[in-house]
Amino acid sequence: MSELGCVPDALSYSVVLKVLCDDSRSQRALDLLQMMSKEGGGCAPNVVAYSTFIHGFCKEGKVSQACDLFDEMVQQGVKPNVVTYTSVIDALCKARAMDKAESFLRHMVNHGVRPNNVTYKYMIQGYSTLGWLKEAVKIFRETTSRGLILDDVTRNLFVASLCNHGRSKEAAEFAHQMIETGTTVSISTYSIILGELCRNNCTEEAIILFRKLGAVNVKFDITIFNTMIDAMYRVQRREEANILFAAISANGLVPNASTYRIMITSIVKEGSMEEADHMFSSMETSGYAPSSVLLNDIIRMLLEKGEIVKAGNYLSKVDGKCISLEASTGLLMMHLFSREGKYHEQIRSLPARYEFFGVSTVE
Repeated sequence: MSELGCVPDALSYSVVLKVLCDDSRSQRALDLLQMMSKEGGGCAPNVVAYSTFIHGFCKEGKVSQACDLFDEMVQQGVKPNVVTYTSVIDALCKARAMDKAESFLRHMVNHGVRPNNVTYKYMIQGYSTLGWLKEAVKIFRETTSRGLILDDVTRNLFVASLCNHGRSKEAAEFAHQMIETGTTVSISTYSIILGELCRNNCTEEAIILFRKLGAVNVKFDITIFNTMIDAMYRVQRREEANILFAAISANGLVPNASTYRIMITSIVKEGSMEEADHMFSSMETSGYAPSSVLLNDIIRMLLEKGEIVKAGNYLSKVDGKCISLEASTGLLMMHLFSREGKYHEQIRSLPARYEFFGVSTVE
């Protein structure tokens, strides 16, 4: 262009600058930026040129150089915009320099530039990754108060961080707020919160949230049904658990292996073996082969109840399959059958290959 007597304008420089930055050729881009500064006038670097170059440095992990260029930009009287600030904040958060990221956020607000959902996203992800929950909660509240929408990855990371640090109830409070404000949230976010509430013995809170979600017609997946069925059984609300099990098909879903495992083991614990046998048959009819974990769980529970004959029925299901007894199951059998005279008759009802567990007492 120069050889033809055509002077490049700011747009020409910006286009080439972007290509160099996208191609991680930061030194060439820096040379070009200096050329723009020398040209002056209409070619002087503007906010777009500086922001492009700063983003390029950040993408290459050159955070210090990006910050230096930001300072130069301000000194030259070019006002950074939301894109400029967000690029630097993103790089600082990824470098786990949250104090500097927070300083940039304050600088941004103090100079009349409003953070957007992407800016807040990087701050929340940075705080959550480091477990700085007080700061993450503050930013999350500010984001929702402004009606900004965070992406699923950020929401999930935030609530998971709260749950992992024993603050599942607080995560549930945010879930209630999002429901009440009509914020669109993916089912995976709710699944994380419900799961953590149940694991932390906050079953009542989980049930309340679950019902509230149902009231606003949230479409549940099978994972949430499994979580809530298990929770219902844990607090002896069997009828409600059975209603949820029946609701699976009504919601266009089908029970999976985890569903059957939860149902069968919960029913066995309650001593309803006929119903457990029926559920076990339904599982096999549905195409789910019993796993080694499930069979061992059932056998151990029956042995602990002294139901040797019934345990023998499930021991027979192990035969002919690529399933083996777990060490804990074998040890339990040896412990029980070592009790002199107590299980002589029941031992004889076991499949022949397992009678050796009680051979010393039978003799």
